[in-house]
Formats: sequence, structure tokens, C-alpha cells
Amino acid sequence: MLVIKNLHAEINGKKILKGLNLEVKPGEIHAIMGPNGSGKSTLSAVLAGKEDFIVTEGEIFYQGRNLFDLNVEERAKEGIFLSFQYPVEIPGVSMINFMKTAVNEQRKYRSLPPMSSGEFLKYMREMKDLVELKSDLANRSVNEGFSGGEKKRNEIFQMAMLKPKLAILDETDSGLDIDALRIVANGVNKVKTKENSVIVITHYQRLLEYIVPDFVHILYDGKIVKSAGKELAFELEEKGYNWIKDEIGD
Repeated sequence: MLVIKNLHAEINGKKILKGLNLEVKPGEIHAIMGPNGSGKSTLSAVLAGKEDFIVTEGEIFYQGRNLFDLNVEERAKEGIFLSFQYPVEIPGVSMINFMKTAVNEQRKYRSLPPMSSGEFLKYMREMKDLVELKSDLANRSVNEGFSGGEKKRNEIFQMAMLKPKLAILDETDSGLDIDALRIVANGVNKVKTKENSVIVITHYQRLLEYIVPDFVHILYDGKIVKSAGKELAFELEEKGYNWIKDEIGD
């Protein structure tokens, strides 16, 4: 699904990623944890194709293709989805029109006919119920007036609608209370299959109580310095990140 080799990236001349390696196979959930400034959000931005971040070295292959040959729109149409840490509001654009356009653009890219209005509304209701999205949120402008938790829930609803092959959740748990966290996590679990993959970027172990990862990686100073199973998240919860310096001999 995804192979990252010796990835180096910077923004405004500041080096952030310094030789990151990662492989994600279909059906796997990978959690990436690390302190502030370690490069977690930079990794998600590079995968999504944000132009502010400059890749200076390394390779990324997605489904056997060089990811750098694809622009932002092509990456999205090829099934890469990024759930933002801070979802933006789009006043005046209804969720229905926003999602219908996105779904049909994706179908067009795959040489499929567009959904009719009736087909789309039926599909939207099914996905809305799947991720427990309130009906009034689906009928409003994109994220306008939404609480933090509602915005994150809306992101998972969009993911359910688009059915990405690779979903990148960038600190989706940030600012969520327990109930919202459970709903968001349940939505992720319900759309997970053996064919798609998820990268969960988080500071805290609590999200991983609901979305159980196959692998946990510690990103520190631009590199993945330690990988293990879900038990690594519990170790971080207990010890924090300071022990990593001693672990890697920094």
C-alpha cells in the first residue's frame, strides 16, 4: 500500500523529517506517536501533497506508484484521505453539495457514472447513520458553526462517504471528550476493511483504546526510532517521551 524510504522534508528552510522509513500494508492500522515538533503533522502534509513542505530526499511509493508523480487532487482521487487536525469552515457550501461533488468527481476518475440525486441521498443517509452523524449537521454548510467534536465527526463522515484506500487521521482525537472520541473511533472501525489502511497520528494512548493498531511507531526528531505492537502505546502513557532520548542514545 505505502512504502516510505529515507524521507527528508523541510519547511521554510527548517529540516523536519530526517530519514523517515515506514511501510503500511493493506488492512493494517499504524499509530504514529511522538512529542510536539517531532514531524507527525509534517508527514501527513507530505503524504497529502501540501506544497509548503519541500521533500529534499527520499522516496514514497503508493500502490506501486511514485507518489511524487501525483498532485494533490490525483492523490485524493487515488484514495488518499487526510482528516485535518483543525478542519476548516466553508460558509455557503452545503454538506450535501460538497459531498455529492466529491463523490461524483471520484467516480468520474474511476470511469463510473455519477450518482443520481436519489442514489446519493440514500447513500448519504446510510453513511450518516453509520458514523452517528446528526441529521442537522449534514444539512448545514461545511463545518460552519460546528463544535470541535462535530467537526471531527464530520471528517469521519466524509471518510465514510469517500471510502479511501489510505486514511490519515492527523490528531483526530485533539479536543474530543470521551463520548465524541468513542463515536469518531467507532466510525473509523466501521469503515475499516482488509483492503484499506489507516495511519493514526496521535499524542495519546486513549484513542488507541478504541482504534486498536497493528503497529505503534515513535517518531522522534524526524525519524521513526522505535516500533512495536499496541503495548508500546501503554509504555509511552506510563513513561512519557523523555525516556526515548536514553533509548536511542541521544
